[in-house]
Amino acid sequence: MALPSDKIETRIDPTADGFASFALHPDLLRGLAEMGFTRPTPIQKDAIPPALAGRDVLACAMTGSGKTAAFVLPILQQLLSKRRGKTRALILTPTRELAAQIAEHLEALAIHTPLSGAAIFGGVGMGPQEHAFRRGVDVIAATPGRLLDHFQYPYAKLAGVEILVLDEADRMLDMGFLPDIRRILAHLPVERQTMMFSATLPAEIVGLSREMLKNPIAINVDRRSTPATGITHAVYPVRKELKSSLLVELLRRGSIDSALVFTRTKHRANRLNEFLRRHGIESERIHGNRSQNQRTEALDGFKSGRFPILVATDIAARGIDVEAISHVVNFDVPELADSYIHRVGRTARASATGQAITLVAPDEEGDLRAIEKSLGMRLPRVTLEGFNYTAPAEKLEIPIAERLAVVRAQRAKGKTRVARKPVASTKTETLPKTTTPSAPSRSDRSGGGYGRRGPTKGTRHRSSRRRS
Repeated sequence: MALPSDKIETRIDPTADGFASFALHPDLLRGLAEMGFTRPTPIQKDAIPPALAGRDVLACAMTGSGKTAAFVLPILQQLLSKRRGKTRALILTPTRELAAQIAEHLEALAIHTPLSGAAIFGGVGMGPQEHAFRRGVDVIAATPGRLLDHFQYPYAKLAGVEILVLDEADRMLDMGFLPDIRRILAHLPVERQTMMFSATLPAEIVGLSREMLKNPIAINVDRRSTPATGITHAVYPVRKELKSSLLVELLRRGSIDSALVFTRTKHRANRLNEFLRRHGIESERIHGNRSQNQRTEALDGFKSGRFPILVATDIAARGIDVEAISHVVNFDVPELADSYIHRVGRTARASATGQAITLVAPDEEGDLRAIEKSLGMRLPRVTLEGFNYTAPAEKLEIPIAERLAVVRAQRAKGKTRVARKPVASTKTETLPKTTTPSAPSRSDRSGGGYGRRGPTKGTRHRSSRRRS
């Protein structure tokens, strides 16, 4: 992709060391020091100077590379000289967890400054989020669906936005957020600085960047997407029905301190979590069907070590930023190489080391070969010594065809019971004539109406229309 990468002229001190070379405000440097950040990562070295200069940025940055600070620091530096009381920066993310993570990161970096931020996402009440809009926090990190919910009301005005960031842009497109992003852009000023960060650069991202970015600085756009160098890969060939037993054996041998385990579906995440608990493994799960409180509790338990194993689906795991995850386990082989990179990027973050384990069944070998071809490397195959690969398997889940057959049989049995039920009396009764009630209005169904000025006192906000 041919995108310009001009030389950047901004306030850089070549004699300084670490983050001080960016000539950041002393209060931001204090926040960085307290977070333990001493030297910028490669993406921070490349992205912070143009961002400080007000340039649009398109960056291909892998998960765990430190890209959050690469856009948060320039935002904070530029807003320090602005008047308070108006939202001037908007960060769009695909998931609730990522929005919350960015808001926490921003708060820690800005702790010695008067700058403020808020996370806007679904699954929780809109009241505190409305308050953030009304008082004009400096930075909002939001998921598209919930942000559009707020845009229905007059208080949600972002006419003062000067900086827009799209984080995990490729995943937002995968989740179908492109139409929502276009609707959000209609609420923002045309003249603004825009930065786009993505772990991969599919054609759709390139096309969107041409629409949104003006003469952007391109960073790593020609680089092949690969996992972090600190990750050790291992593939365990195994029959599908033995995957859960093999995982339990790996966990029991004590070499895995903490693991993020990925499944393809929410149903399999539930079943695997139940299987692990039945076998004495402390685990929890996180996916789109879990409430926000349940997701938060699971993530907090994983961070604290109360649950050393967290079973997750791809989408729900976006934004999981936990230090020292020793292992990522692909319980199900992902269908795309990009998904593999996103998954394994949860370990070996910020130049650390980690291990990626993939359990591959015979019918998944094709997907694995496609991943290896895209990565340009063959992943080593491993056999677990002492594990009985011929043992009878304990079913992780009932196949969907069998589950449907059971449901149909239960329905047929219920109908048979109704048909055989004896009639108590043949006497007929004439019922009084009644009028059919009209269908409830929208305000009746939601428990209260909304006026033009937003939610009225005593009514509830409608929940988000989207999972995020």
